Amino acid sequence: MKKESINACVLRTAGTNCDLETENALLDLGIQVSRIHIKELIKKNNLLDYNLLVLPGGFSYSDYVRAGAIWAKEIISHFKKDINLFLDDGRPIIGICNGFQVLVETGLLPAIPNLSFSPQATVTTNASNRFECRWVSNDDFLYIKNVNKGKCVFTKKINSGSLLKMPIAHGEGRISFLKDKEQKYITKLEENDQLVFRFVDKNGDFPNQQYPVNPNGSIYDITGICNDDGTVFGLMPHPERAYYGWQLPDWTRMENVPIYGDGKLLFDSVVDYISKKF
Repeated sequence: MKKESINACVLRTAGTNCDLETENALLDLGIQVSRIHIKELIKKNNLLDYNLLVLPGGFSYSDYVRAGAIWAKEIISHFKKDINLFLDDGRPIIGICNGFQVLVETGLLPAIPNLSFSPQATVTTNASNRFECRWVSNDDFLYIKNVNKGKCVFTKKINSGSLLKMPIAHGEGRISFLKDKEQKYITKLEENDQLVFRFVDKNGDFPNQQYPVNPNGSIYDITGICNDDGTVFGLMPHPERAYYGWQLPDWTRMENVPIYGDGKLLFDSVVDYISKKF
């Protein structure tokens, strides 16, 4: 498929607030993008017209009940069959921040094979009990490390072990598993190459859930996971807010400001995947 023929759906609803930035990032790659309200998508019933589904960040339905819970139920009730067909065809889905919370609530993540517990995970209130919106920890940038070995289609252009700079902005970002199943789940995720991003310090070391390097207290410092096929990806950091070099917080201190930031690598990777697969 030619890149200009790729059509992405950036879905939005009441409370989403990162859909425009995400649309602009994808348009910069030269693909077609439809930023569409879920009510319109329900009316048109044309999810399968798209090659990529994006659930952007924000506060869908004011995070009432739990972050992402209401929107997840709405999506599943109207599009469960089409989403299964979407995934069977190998078409990718990404959930960013609130979108990640939605994917967990729908059961599309982590979707660990052969584990029937429901739900398998939760994205709950930060351990700090406050909203965390930052680029930096106490003394340096907030870094994430790509720990995926190649399964995730959104990180194909990012070397395993690379450190990336992306901002976070969430009140409920702490990834947790059933208490008595934590190690089993983590082991399965590692064995299946479903772990994608983990928080690290500036030296690339894992903080073991210590604040502020791990700003939300997520188990095993996890901040991005994919499904067993690598086509469904959820992350708490915002790649659309780290897409251009001028979005970086230290760009005024740079002699040569880069055209793009690390966030572009994720979108580049999935567009390349789609163009080659279809």
